[in-house]
Amino acid sequence: MKLHAKAVLCFSLLILAVATVACEKEGGAERAGKQVDKALDSAKDKIHEATE
Repeated sequence: MKLHAKAVLCFSLLILAVATVACEKEGGAERAGKQVDKALDSAKDKIHEATE
């Protein structure tokens, strides 16, 4: 393998490793988004029940 190809391979593996580790943690925005989704689903269900 040429030096350039080895460097590209190592860089790609590093990016993949960092991306995998970063995806495990849930951030504040993601938690807030899930809460908003739950609230909207609940409101939708209540509206649906009220209009039946």
